[in-house]
Amino acid sequence: MGKRIGIFGGSFDPVHTGHVEAVASFLNSGLLDEVWVMLTPDPPHKLGKSKASYSHRHAMLELAFADLDSAFVSTYEKDLPYPSYTLQTLTHLIQDYPVHTFFLCLGGDSVSHFHEWYKFEDILGICSLIAAERPGNSTESADPRVLEKTIFVEHIPLDISSTGVRSGTIDKGYHLPENVEHYISKHKLY
Repeated sequence: MGKRIGIFGGSFDPVHTGHVEAVASFLNSGLLDEVWVMLTPDPPHKLGKSKASYSHRHAMLELAFADLDSAFVSTYEKDLPYPSYTLQTLTHLIQDYPVHTFFLCLGGDSVSHFHEWYKFEDILGICSLIAAERPGNSTESADPRVLEKTIFVEHIPLDISSTGVRSGTIDKGYHLPENVEHYISKHKLY
């Protein structure tokens, strides 16, 4: 019997409480059996911008999601040809796991500019989107084709960004899982 699996991808540089809460909201929606947190080695749109190594980002993800049932950290994209656009990742997942149904999980802010993603119409042709809102986000500028394929889940958004964590403009202690904060401190990241 196949599962309904959400794919929540990103560079997670670093993973923060907002990411963890979004995954919890995706799981609490009742729409998904599992969420695979997909670590992207080097996102094509952020080439050369990662501050922490892949291994550090992976270790932080494992810590952040260790206690969240049905959330699994995946290194699947690391073995795909580079660059791994979302379409390529989903196509490979569907081929490798044909019994499952995949959904692409996003922050609500991504819905508004999803039409700018590489071959977005092809992505919409093979899966639906599940989105969690982010503060100050509006979908007024979203492409109607994207909205038609998007399910919004109940979510209490947190105003956090990885950029803010890296730059020190937000309080790490409040916005990072405690074990991730300790890891960052121990390894002198950011």
